[in-house]
Amino acid sequence: MKADPKGVMAGAYFIDGDHACAEGAIAAGCRFVAGYPITPSTEVVERIAERFPLIGGMFIQMEDEIASSIAIQGAVWGGKKAMTVTSGPGFSLMMEHIGLAAMTETPCVFVDVQRGGPSTGLPTLPGQADMMQARWGSHGDYGIIALCPNSPQESFDLVIKAFNLAETYRVPVLLMLDECVGHMTERVVIPPADQIEIAPRRYWEGSQEGFLLFKAGADRVPPMVKAGEGYNVHVTGLTHDERGYPVMSAAAQEKLVRRLVDKIRLNAGAIVEVREDQTEGADIVIVSYGITSRVAVPAIERARREGAKVGHLRLITAWPFPAKRIRELSRTVSCFVVPEINYGQMVREVERCVAGRTRVERVSHGGGAVHDPKDIYAKIMACGKE
Repeated sequence: MKADPKGVMAGAYFIDGDHACAEGAIAAGCRFVAGYPITPSTEVVERIAERFPLIGGMFIQMEDEIASSIAIQGAVWGGKKAMTVTSGPGFSLMMEHIGLAAMTETPCVFVDVQRGGPSTGLPTLPGQADMMQARWGSHGDYGIIALCPNSPQESFDLVIKAFNLAETYRVPVLLMLDECVGHMTERVVIPPADQIEIAPRRYWEGSQEGFLLFKAGADRVPPMVKAGEGYNVHVTGLTHDERGYPVMSAAAQEKLVRRLVDKIRLNAGAIVEVREDQTEGADIVIVSYGITSRVAVPAIERARREGAKVGHLRLITAWPFPAKRIRELSRTVSCFVVPEINYGQMVREVERCVAGRTRVERVSHGGGAVHDPKDIYAKIMACGKE
C-alpha cells in the first residue's frame, strides 16, 4: 500500500517492533533522524532510511551516538520533529545530550532498544537494565518522560505518544523497548493519518519585540520559535534566564531548574499511564513492563486458577513513576511481585512508594533471555503462603 501525503501507510501489517517504531515516528510527523547502527535497534533506522526519501524526511548516519544525539537537537531548533535510536553502549554515550535537551527544553525522542549489559554485553539478546539510567543517567536535576511498549503495536502507538508528550512539555521523551519487543513480529494496525492525534509544536505567535525565549506561562512550558526567523534565539546548557542568557547564581538556578522539574512532576497525573487487570480486591499485585509483562501472564493465570487473588499492573509510563497508584494499592494488598530483566531497578521505586506498608518481592533475571513463567508463579504462590 502506498503512503498518503503525510507519509502514513494505513493498513494492517505483520512487522516487528523496530519497524513499527519507525512507522509510528513517521506518522507522528518526525522528518529528521540521526543515528548510528547498533544492535538490536538498527532495524528502526534501516526502515527510516528506506522511507524518508519518499516523504521529504532526512536520515543521517552519524559518526557515533554522541553526534547523533546532538544533531537531532539542532534539527528541532530548525523546526523539525526529530528522533535518535540506540541501544546499550550508545545510550550511555547519549546521556550528556539528554541532559542538554532537558536544560534547553528541546522536544525530541530517544529510542533505546535494550539489550543485556554492561559494556558491550549481549548485543542480540534482551535486557531491561537501562531503566534507572533512563531517569537518572545525566547529571543534575531535571525531568524526563519514559514509555515502555510491550508489543509491535504499542511500539507504533507509543512513539506517537512520545512525540506528543515531547511537544506538550518541551522535554526529551524516551521510548524504552527491549530486544524481544523490537524483534518480535506481530500484526500492527496503522490507522489513516486523519485518525491519528498529533500534538502540534507550541510556537510563539506574538511579535519579536520583547520576546523572551524561555518565558513560561502558568503551565511552566514556554513556547518555541524557529532559529533563523528573526527572533533572538540564544540556546545554552548553562543556567540561564528567560532570554536564554547565562546567569551564574543560586537564584537563577532555583528558578530555572525548579521549573524544569515541576513541569513534569506537577503534571504527572496527566502523563502517567498504566494498565490494570483485576487489581481491585487483589491480595497480590504483579508490577511489570515491556516483554516481562507478557511473560508474567501465564504465571498470573495459573495462580488464579489455583485460587490466588492476583492483580497485574503494567507500566506504560515508567517515568514519571505511577507512585500515587502504587501507594493506593499498598494499603490493600499483602504483596507486590516485580519481575524484571535486571537485578532490581524499578522494584526500588515500588519499595519507595510502599514505604514498608506491605511486602515487595523481586524476581530478577540477569538478561540474555526472558523469565521462565514458573519462577514468577513460584514467587506469587510463596507470597500467598506467608
